[in-house]
Amino acid sequence: MRVHVTEHIHESAMKTLREHVDVVTWEDASVRDLSKADGVIVRAAVVDRAMMENASHLKVIGKHGVGVDAIDVAAARELGKTVVFTPQANMEGVAELAVAFMLGVSRQIPYGHARLQAGAVPKIAPKELTGVELKDKTLGLVGLGRIGRRIGEICRNGFGMNLVGYDPFMPDDAFAKLGIGKAATVEELLPQADYVNISVPLTPETTRLINAARLALCKKTAILVNTARGGIVEEAALCAALQNGTIRGAASDVFADEPIRPENPLLALPNFVAMPHVGASTEESLVRMGTTVVDDVLRVLRGEAPLYPVTG
Repeated sequence: MRVHVTEHIHESAMKTLREHVDVVTWEDASVRDLSKADGVIVRAAVVDRAMMENASHLKVIGKHGVGVDAIDVAAARELGKTVVFTPQANMEGVAELAVAFMLGVSRQIPYGHARLQAGAVPKIAPKELTGVELKDKTLGLVGLGRIGRRIGEICRNGFGMNLVGYDPFMPDDAFAKLGIGKAATVEELLPQADYVNISVPLTPETTRLINAARLALCKKTAILVNTARGGIVEEAALCAALQNGTIRGAASDVFADEPIRPENPLLALPNFVAMPHVGASTEESLVRMGTTVVDDVLRVLRGEAPLYPVTG
């Protein structure tokens, strides 16, 4: 059996994989040629219909992570290729980054640090670096999958925040069970929220979900956080909203074009914080994701049912 690994995964997972199959890694120029591959493991790399049609031996596509928007899942289903992913493995890493973003923007930590580096803080506790607290604020959760729920749990238990959520796929009784107020629409959620967290997959329905019209519904004191996918938040509209005071601040780990270019006007704003798609990049998350995807790929290659198939 032969498995291609298009991007780096944790060494411990690679060791397990090599014990069972021949491995072609990202260092090999032929790694994107799947014509002789029985399996492939990807992080951000695209696996499209043409690649699958040219891969008669390919049985399984393993996604190291959650979002499968770079994989043509419909084509895989049609062609008899199993797609597996790691829906639980990166939950904690992404959730903790989202909370770190909330704190970083609320207390202007990156901006304050940059001011100190520039020698532009002549006295302690300058007024312009006055922040806000999370305690007793309302967190609006757009998307209540595993990551969204974990972010809510941290914020409620750790900071005493109130939770309101929007998720058209969650049953009504689940909101009450989780102690989360239900918003029937994004438009209903946004005016209530002091913080807005985005945790939905990128689909045709969620593309530009947060746009100029919806940003205008937010409180002027609101802080927006996106650790899901670029393209869900319309970047030009967000930039304008931050510049004109429509919202207080924002942070994002994801962008429509990645990595974000240094000339992107968002990066020049003192009330915006960016990271280069590192939500799942913790030692612990990388071990869990690598182990989970390798185990499921090997299951499929042995003719066993995977634990985490993509069924949608």
